[in-house]
Amino acid sequence: MNDLLSKIIEKNRHLTSKGKVASYIPALERVNPEYLGICIADMKGKLHLAGDYGQKFTLQSISKTISLMLAIIDNGTEKVFNKVGMEPTGDAFNSIVKLEIISPSKPLNPMINAGAIAVASLIKGEGPEEKFNRLLALFRKICQNEKLGINKEVYLSEKETGNRNRALAYFMKDVGIIDGDVEDVLDVYFRQCSIEVDCVDVARIGLFLANNGVVLETGERIAEEKVAKTIKTFMVTCGMYNASGEFAINVGIPAKSGVGGGIMAAVPLRMGIGVFSPALDEKGNSIAGYGLLKDLSEELDLSFF
Repeated sequence: MNDLLSKIIEKNRHLTSKGKVASYIPALERVNPEYLGICIADMKGKLHLAGDYGQKFTLQSISKTISLMLAIIDNGTEKVFNKVGMEPTGDAFNSIVKLEIISPSKPLNPMINAGAIAVASLIKGEGPEEKFNRLLALFRKICQNEKLGINKEVYLSEKETGNRNRALAYFMKDVGIIDGDVEDVLDVYFRQCSIEVDCVDVARIGLFLANNGVVLETGERIAEEKVAKTIKTFMVTCGMYNASGEFAINVGIPAKSGVGGGIMAAVPLRMGIGVFSPALDEKGNSIAGYGLLKDLSEELDLSFF
């Protein structure tokens, strides 16, 4: 398996020069675009590694999967989806357009920024610190990594420049989707996006979802199977932003990308996959990461369609 992964890495390395790192967050703009790494965590507990799998990056939108899980655990499915819809948008991940033209004015799904901000507002706790710490503790348990924390430079950079996200949040506050202090909600969201991981951590998140809400290493069930399946369904329909349909056809597995260059994939009852390559296409997805998953899916017949 490691030989296969190394082969796929080399085949797709040229794609790292085709995209651009995220520049709207200053701390992400300085990342080396040539990084390319992958980790597979299988159902036997083994890790298969290649490339720059140990390079640190921030979760960004990959975090939306587990924040949604915690919000559902805290509130139940009905309350969460009263605030956030279940449909793909066809728009960019940070678009405000649909919020203004649909009725009721709620985000169409929890994988776009507006939806994830609304989800963050539903996490229980006395303030943003407690809410985020509960979410971080959940990530640490899932990743089996007590050292997980935030990249403070990225967090402060996002907080300083996140004006589009503020616009989304204040609009949702105005129409009653978000309760409480908007800046506190945004603080939780900026922190969750800034959690620093590597490919191994991301593969373990994928494995946890592939295992339907059970941490393989400990056997602990964190979420009901239905909740894990709901999240994987969102990953198929919305996880790769407005390229999700194309990705479903070409790769055929649940996946969630982030503008930090990571992609997390969950092959039900088979494996979790974490890939990292920070050069992005115009839709915000890792170009080389997409290539890795496409080739891997073809080589191992991963598509469930």
